[in-house]
Amino acid sequence: MIEDTKIAVGVSYVVKIDGESLGEFASCEGLSVEVVLESREEGGNNSFVWQLPTRLKFSNVKLSRPVGKGTSQPILAWISKAPGLKPSTAEIQAQNAYGDKIATWYLQRVVPVRWTGPSFTADQPKVLTETLELAHHGIDADG
Repeated sequence: MIEDTKIAVGVSYVVKIDGESLGEFASCEGLSVEVVLESREEGGNNSFVWQLPTRLKFSNVKLSRPVGKGTSQPILAWISKAPGLKPSTAEIQAQNAYGDKIATWYLQRVVPVRWTGPSFTADQPKVLTETLELAHHGIDADG
């Protein structure tokens, strides 16, 4: 039996916006595309309803990671330009625990939606995390 050494275990995600690194993230949610359908009933046809594809709908992508020294700086610098920001291109590269590339996704016309920093509570010690949410208008995959 041959074992795949590039399995997706212990994955991290390296994120770049227009070639500038935002660093590594521990989780990535929302890489999806949905075909929006329009239903049409045809007179005299009682067997089925026509399902016609109309457009593509892309989910927002949420990236999260533990907060570390300087982790938020590149994100906040990019988001601060948002009111006058032209849509960007994002690259999300999944890599295994050895740093080997597993897959890459390219997001087209990316704009920042939200950055959420850590919640501070003294009564429940936990890892501080930050989350970046991105909207986009297309996705291409490589890998």
